[in-house]
Amino acid sequence: MHLSIFDWLIIVGFLLLSLAIGLKYRRRGSKSLSAYFLTGRNLPWYIAGISMVATTFAADTPLAVTELVGESGISGNWLWWNMLIGGMLTTFFFARNWRRAEILTELEFIEIRYSGKEASFLRGFKAVYLGIFMNVMIIAWVNLAMMTIIEVFFDIPPQEAILYVGGLMLLTVIYSTLAGLWGVAMTDSVQFVIAMTASIILAFIVINTDQVGGISGMQDQLPDSTFRFFPQIGGDEASLAGTLSISIGAFLAFIGFQWWASWYPGAEPGGGGYIAQRMMSCKDEKSAVMSTLFFQIAHYCIRPWPWIIVALAALILYPELGGDELRMGYVMAMKDYLPVGLKGLMLTAFLAAYMSTISTQLNWGASYLVNDLYKRFFKPRRAFVNDEVADKHYVLAGRTFTLLIMLIALYVTTRVTTISGLWLFIIECGAGLGLVLILRWYWWRINAWTEIAATIAPFIAYGFAKLYLENIMPDSFLIHRGSFFFTVGVTTIAWLLVTRFTSPVKKEVLEKFYKKVQPDGFWKPFEEPGSKKPGNIRNLFICWISAIFMTYSTLFATGKIIFGQWSDAAIWVIIAVTSGLILYNRIKKTRIFD
Repeated sequence: MHLSIFDWLIIVGFLLLSLAIGLKYRRRGSKSLSAYFLTGRNLPWYIAGISMVATTFAADTPLAVTELVGESGISGNWLWWNMLIGGMLTTFFFARNWRRAEILTELEFIEIRYSGKEASFLRGFKAVYLGIFMNVMIIAWVNLAMMTIIEVFFDIPPQEAILYVGGLMLLTVIYSTLAGLWGVAMTDSVQFVIAMTASIILAFIVINTDQVGGISGMQDQLPDSTFRFFPQIGGDEASLAGTLSISIGAFLAFIGFQWWASWYPGAEPGGGGYIAQRMMSCKDEKSAVMSTLFFQIAHYCIRPWPWIIVALAALILYPELGGDELRMGYVMAMKDYLPVGLKGLMLTAFLAAYMSTISTQLNWGASYLVNDLYKRFFKPRRAFVNDEVADKHYVLAGRTFTLLIMLIALYVTTRVTTISGLWLFIIECGAGLGLVLILRWYWWRINAWTEIAATIAPFIAYGFAKLYLENIMPDSFLIHRGSFFFTVGVTTIAWLLVTRFTSPVKKEVLEKFYKKVQPDGFWKPFEEPGSKKPGNIRNLFICWISAIFMTYSTLFATGKIIFGQWSDAAIWVIIAVTSGLILYNRIKKTRIFD
């Protein structure tokens, strides 16, 4: 496909704008290590929230939604909609704590919460494991998605597409290293507006094509089951025509266990990764909560419907697509139905989505390698004559590590053809770890050995399940997510036993941590007599539940309005408003916004 000069001007203009933002914030982001990786803890809540949403809007996301809808209808989105439960838990139970801890990275938390050589080992190990191994795998996946888009758009081979992706990565490295997180967050804001605007325009255009015939024409041509918002529970097959059908075991895994039991990038129980980075970058605790709440609402209520509409239209426009080709319906609709100018805008939207994700992954990964590996173990601050010299050196190291991660990720991209099973592998091999990441804030008895055991045990349990248990009962074990439940159980038993038979964290470390963070939960040995905490578990729990109902109800109300189902929409609006009022009332009692 050939783009017009106008299309190319839009694309080039966007790329130059991204570079200009990096140049504008260069001085602000280079002042210190905190400024480079945390904006000097001065990020407005709305910028932090938009940056989180933009990061999760990767180049592959609309394609993945298109495939889910093609296979299982709208209800197929529950494969990611279920993560709202854990996301809201982070908002009310952990956002304040992350900001209050005043640490530079998530991994620095390990050595203010735990003690001993085991804590140092855990911090260094996770810096390499998350900062390099896990990070480059995520980047490789996003690169593959962008390569696919470029291949379809321009009819070029993969060997040529990766050169374009490499160029995009290099540009992303330039603006993200110039200004650090300031440049990343500000370009994220611009990129998100462009990406969402283009997605809405595409949805409006394809729904009004003659083949689709608007919402009513779409509803006439597709089975009613395609438009169901909820999966069928109790089926024995992974998917039925037009709607998602899952077993009771799989349903319990998604709704009852997965959101708290498994570690997953961007949806870590208790917060973590780039989500924690944004919360720690906010001006204060109130801003950390507001940014995360905005992120959850925007992520689940604003983003999905334009993608879902295009995905439904693609089922009509391209009935010949099936299997892995379903996701290509989104890109084909862009090619075939967007006029001159809008093609460039839509491709720019994908570039924006891609670059926002890549810039965050690069900056986040480099923060681990600098702060939790290089600065902690190889070149501590005391090795420099003064803090100014140290900060300049660490910022340079951050830029160097960013480039290094880019090069490793590009190499991995050339070696990987498909990693569709990676996400299941990550969930299974983190099953059971999530509860420890939650409890380390709420139970003083958790120690570094607990987290080490919870990190290692899932790999052993999942390996045993795959090699032995699935051979004994291959059908039911897979369908009912038996390996997941088995891994959660083994991991939980392992870390409980390790906690029981290892020494607690040193008292002085726990006292210092409690005094600084003032966490809720089981910290009675360290509480001052007669002291009052700024919040309480009961009120936070009500905030959490009401926010979940409010967000889901808003999501469903929007869909019902789009499809003209007014009576159902009214019910969901009433639930959303009622939940919102309860949330507003209870938030004041937790003193989150004091």
